[in-house]
Amino acid sequence: MKHIAIVDPYPRTMDLIFSKSKLNDLKKTYSLIFAPKKNKNNFYKNNIHKARFIIGQPNLPKSLLIKAKKLKAVINVESNFVDNMDYNYCFNNGIHVIATSPVFAKPVAEIALGFTLSLLRNIHGANQDFMNKKEKYGLDGNLKSSLLSNKVIGLMGYGDLGKALAPLLVPFSKKINVYDPWIPNKEIIKQGFKPISLKQLFSKCEVIYVLAAITTENKAIINKNLLNLIKSKSLFILMSRAAVVNFDDLKKRLKKGDIYAAIDVFPEEPVKKNDPIRKLKNVLFSAHRAGALDQAFKEMGDIVFEDMKLISKNDAPRFCKKAQKKTVHLLRSKPVAIN
Repeated sequence: MKHIAIVDPYPRTMDLIFSKSKLNDLKKTYSLIFAPKKNKNNFYKNNIHKARFIIGQPNLPKSLLIKAKKLKAVINVESNFVDNMDYNYCFNNGIHVIATSPVFAKPVAEIALGFTLSLLRNIHGANQDFMNKKEKYGLDGNLKSSLLSNKVIGLMGYGDLGKALAPLLVPFSKKINVYDPWIPNKEIIKQGFKPISLKQLFSKCEVIYVLAAITTENKAIINKNLLNLIKSKSLFILMSRAAVVNFDDLKKRLKKGDIYAAIDVFPEEPVKKNDPIRKLKNVLFSAHRAGALDQAFKEMGDIVFEDMKLISKNDAPRFCKKAQKKTVHLLRSKPVAIN
């Protein structure tokens, strides 16, 4: 008899996260029950007792979870652990809570390196100058350019994104500093990097990457006090969560014009057409597209299926990210609205 999986991936779709062949494999291996878009609470009351798996991130209070006697895993395909379920009940009752966030690490890391090189060498600006018939040749087009080689680099956050980005940076510079309050200093040192305080990261590093998850403790932590520590000609590259930054303070710092930034995430998306941030010339903009590759979404389906097979054999999941009892209650990620 096939195990039952409730399918409730919104805002994702099954066609987005599964290749045709992998979706066929899923359907052959499991019985799928698709959740409706409306009256979800009633749906779960009537069906959760059947499910071995939930593919999605629905609201799951204890009152629902206690009915889920067969449930072995909640697989969050939105990829952010949100405060909408009783994690303690899951931890205490052998229900795995996992997320597909690892699939985004490599795409985000690669484009972060691309942003860095473009900011240092003004690749994007030089291209626009050429299209506007205002190009500058040779040295004249490089008067404000510099190398990434031997730069002092700072990573704010050393989770999936930091671990994917660091190996790409090592060939350019060994001067890599890491701030992550959730990782012991000895672990950072073991990786060959230098633990650093947040204040030191902003005051000493020439290339600053923001790669941190949003938590109850770091909302808007990057404010004017830290931003004003950034040295002239430095780079500020925001890749993870907009909520860790006070954007009003960031705009004021950028308006000074002496530092450069790349921004992939914003407090409100889509960004308003009349938002003054659009006029800043020292910013390389990206519309929350760093991780959004079809290749990454299809890998999402692959790791979901592989972990479901492991859990079905009473083995632990190995491919998705596991919710951690000590930290999951601190996470405050904002669910995505656009894939």
